[in-house]
Amino acid sequence: MGELRHFPMQVNVMKKKVLFIDRDGTIIVEPIEDEQVDSLEKLAFLPKALSNLRKIAEELDYELVMVTNQDGLGTLSFPEDTFWPAHNKMMEMLEAENIHFAEVCIDRTFEHEGADTRKPGTGLLKKYFSEEYDLENSFVLGDRVSDIQLAENLGAKGILLLDEFKDERAVLTTTNWDEIYRFLRLPDRKASVHRKTNETDIFIELNLDGSGQGSIDTGLPFFDHMLDQVKRHGNCDLTVKVKGDLHIDEHHTIEDTGLALGNVSVRLWEIRWEFIAMDFYCLWMTAWRRWPLILVGARG
Repeated sequence: MGELRHFPMQVNVMKKKVLFIDRDGTIIVEPIEDEQVDSLEKLAFLPKALSNLRKIAEELDYELVMVTNQDGLGTLSFPEDTFWPAHNKMMEMLEAENIHFAEVCIDRTFEHEGADTRKPGTGLLKKYFSEEYDLENSFVLGDRVSDIQLAENLGAKGILLLDEFKDERAVLTTTNWDEIYRFLRLPDRKASVHRKTNETDIFIELNLDGSGQGSIDTGLPFFDHMLDQVKRHGNCDLTVKVKGDLHIDEHHTIEDTGLALGNVSVRLWEIRWEFIAMDFYCLWMTAWRRWPLILVGARG
C-alpha cells in the first residue's frame, strides 16, 4: 500500500494596514483658548471630516485607530467628568456615520513627564509592531509635528493636516479632508526597473509621492547633478544606479538611463490607467509637473 503523506497547507494572510488618526485638530476642532474639548458646547467637527472618514471606512482597507494626547486628563486641570461627555458624543456621531475605530488610545500625561505612551512615543501602540500589521503601508494623520514623528517611529507614513507649517517627512500636507481621502484612495505611485545591456547595467526606482529623497550614481558627476534636480524640484523620490562603459564613452550611460527613466514612467502610467479614467483631474494635476521631466525615453 502507498504511504499516506500529509502536506501542510500554506495560507498567505494579508497584513492589515492601519490609519492612526489624531483627535483634536484633526477630527474635531481644537479650542484655541485652552486646547481642551471639555464640554458639549465645544464639540465641533472639522469641515468634511465626517463625510470623508465615512468613505475611508467603507471603501478602503484601513483599520482605524484613534491616538490622542489629553494633557492631565483626570487631574484638577482636566477632570474626567468634563472630558467623557463630549468624547462619547463624538464617538456616537462617528458610529452613526458607520465610522468604527478598532481602538482609541488616550494618553493622560503632561509633556514634561516624557512618557513613552505620549505621542510621538509608541507605548500605547506596541501591538501594531507584530506580523499582523503592515506598518510600512500605514499612515499617521494629525495636525502636529509630533504626529509626523510618530509615523517615523512606527515606520509608517505621515499626513499633516496643517497649512502654516510644512514637514518634509510628510507625504501629504493639506487642510482639506477631500484631498486626504483622494490621496489614500489612489495606490502608491511607485515603480522600479532594471535594464541590462552589453554597455550598461541600470537600476531605477521612482516614487512620485516622495519628498525629494534618493541617491543618484551614474558615474558622471554633472549627469548626477541634473538628475538630482529632477527629484529635488519634482519632489519625488528617485534612485538611479548605473554601471556603464565609461571607459569607451559616456553616451551609452546617458542614453540608456533616459530609456530606463522612460520605462519606469510608463509602468507608473500602466498601473494607474484605470484611475485616470475614474478621476482624471485629481491624478493629472498631481502628476503633471513631474511627467514632462521624466518621460524622455519611452521607446526602449
